[in-house]
Amino acid sequence: MGKPGFNICLGPDSVLLKEHINSLLAAHGPGPETGSPAGADSPARRNGWETHVFWGDVPLGEAFWEKLTLQGLFAQPRAVILRNAQNVPADGLKRVSTALGSISGQIWPFLCFEVEFEYGKIKLPAHIGKLQCVQFAQKQGWYREIPPLPARDVRNFVQAEAKRQNLSFTPQELDALAAHMQPDAGTIRLELQKAALACPPESGGRLTPEALAMLNYQADMDIFAFLQGLQSGRNPGAIWTQCMKDHASSADSGLFSFRAMLLREARIMWQILAGEPTSKMPQ
Repeated sequence: MGKPGFNICLGPDSVLLKEHINSLLAAHGPGPETGSPAGADSPARRNGWETHVFWGDVPLGEAFWEKLTLQGLFAQPRAVILRNAQNVPADGLKRVSTALGSISGQIWPFLCFEVEFEYGKIKLPAHIGKLQCVQFAQKQGWYREIPPLPARDVRNFVQAEAKRQNLSFTPQELDALAAHMQPDAGTIRLELQKAALACPPESGGRLTPEALAMLNYQADMDIFAFLQGLQSGRNPGAIWTQCMKDHASSADSGLFSFRAMLLREARIMWQILAGEPTSKMPQ
């Protein structure tokens, strides 16, 4: 079975997106017959594919369009990955969509829309859902929504990631780690890498008490999520409890951000009432 013409990947967790792309590249390795030397591997290659990553946060330059549309002299198979594609302006996405209609078989594009899930469904802007490439990918089975790591899977992911990094700990320590780790694959991976660096060489990958003590990751309070929670009126007591807990555990807490925002808004209101110019406000 041949590889897809292109792939649309959607989800908020960059680690899970990367693993999905790597699994596809591994399943459709080009092999030596397409010009990729057997066993060749380098930072710029994944499973025999010459890989080029671009970002939708910056304007797509000539390098992107060349890699996407131009076939090299030796027809080297290459994967072109566009991260944060949701940040590409609408006209740029339409141009990408048009280009995907005539892509060489030696080029494998991946469009990654790194957007959040809401109530179990992907939160995709309407103009993206209307793109021809997105609708075609859905029909062809080239469209994949990758939800964030469920809380129930955190323990298994911590265990698998620790094994990948040659780290070991007791089942009790695993339970304790999983209980406070955030359900985010990238965060878990970074935390375990941090612990691995803290382990002395003679430990043989066994996490020491000192290294375990470093794994105290707590997510910073999202000030906008905090405000939305207050505005919703749902369980304000729990929201304020979390806010005060955050304030007690951090010298640079979200409560200071909240107070600074209130102060700024009050100052702007005062300026408006006093008839003073507010140059930083939209007319």
